[in-house]
Amino acid sequence: MIQASDFLGPAVRQGYTFWTGVPCSFLTPFINSVLNDSSLKYVGASSEGEAVGIASGAALAGQKAVMICQNSGLGNTVNPLTSLNFPFRIPVLLITTHRAEPGVADEPQHELMGQITEKMLDLMQIPWEVFPKEASQVEAVLQRAEDSMAKTGMPYALVMKKGSVADCELVPRPRTVMPKPAHEDGRLIGVFSNPPSKWAPRMDYIQAVREGVGKESGLVATTGKIGRELFTLGHRPGQLYVVGSMGCASGIGFGIHESARGKKHVTVIDGDGAALMKMGNLATIGHYRPERFLHIILDNEVHESTGAQPTVSSTVDFAMIASAAGYQRIWRTDQLEDFKKILPIAKDQKGPCLIHAKVGISTDQKLGRPTVTPVQVKDQFRDWWKTLG
Repeated sequence: MIQASDFLGPAVRQGYTFWTGVPCSFLTPFINSVLNDSSLKYVGASSEGEAVGIASGAALAGQKAVMICQNSGLGNTVNPLTSLNFPFRIPVLLITTHRAEPGVADEPQHELMGQITEKMLDLMQIPWEVFPKEASQVEAVLQRAEDSMAKTGMPYALVMKKGSVADCELVPRPRTVMPKPAHEDGRLIGVFSNPPSKWAPRMDYIQAVREGVGKESGLVATTGKIGRELFTLGHRPGQLYVVGSMGCASGIGFGIHESARGKKHVTVIDGDGAALMKMGNLATIGHYRPERFLHIILDNEVHESTGAQPTVSSTVDFAMIASAAGYQRIWRTDQLEDFKKILPIAKDQKGPCLIHAKVGISTDQKLGRPTVTPVQVKDQFRDWWKTLG
């Protein structure tokens, strides 16, 4: 058994100051120790998949990141680990617990995952080893992780057995107070007034975003046609096309923002289907209140990339949800000209800010796909992000 500080000290010296994840009782000493240290950043995510997106965004922007979770949550990480970290080659340090490991009694809900935890990591081609139980082992374990991630570009996992880390008490801290919702004091602006037949093409909105937020805002586009349309309008290094990990774009954007401690601006272009898939992202972003963060949901009420099957967004008010979650300023619009006027205002407001826009279904049957590889996109974005100072 080690103390949390036995691991945190060497990890911090390696540059791991950004932590995110979902708790497990095995991880309590770690989480408490990170929260007790004001020099470290811990983001409590609403789901393990979201945490992978947040950690990956931070890592993509050049900040070493640790993602922690219970092994029961590995199922929630499969999509981003295989469709984000693998194609983009984004390395993050994973620490997963091993509840119900063979031969150790545990709750029935952990039984199967306890049997397959290590096999799941193997199937996802993620190198792993057992979390160290002796302080003298920590440096070597971290160095093996560093060497592996540098060589493969893939995450490296440490599987934590029961009793690996000694208890650590959490120092009491002030509770974050819920701000007055934006819809109660006029910070939620606009209503939808046009029928779908009057909604302007989504690509026109994306072009407006490119022009309205400027070239100094990192632009993260969700998977599907939104990313493809953004690329078609013109590639530039400050644009990130999230080709997989549906629902993770806002988490990735948030992680990118936090990597710079809020000194740089990030704009996320989401779709209704993607936003619905990980609505917990809205709660996390609203809670941590990234100040230079603009979240745009382009809502055509369908899963357009797969044949325009309807989503449930026709009865969902993303603006009200964002308001209730703690976003600072929110707009609704179904008119392109209004959207163009809102953009520069929203970009300069203290965020997080959200624009919920109703957009038309695309009719371009020959829409291309990015011709730059995910790794090239990642490298170009990271290099560009560094130039912003």
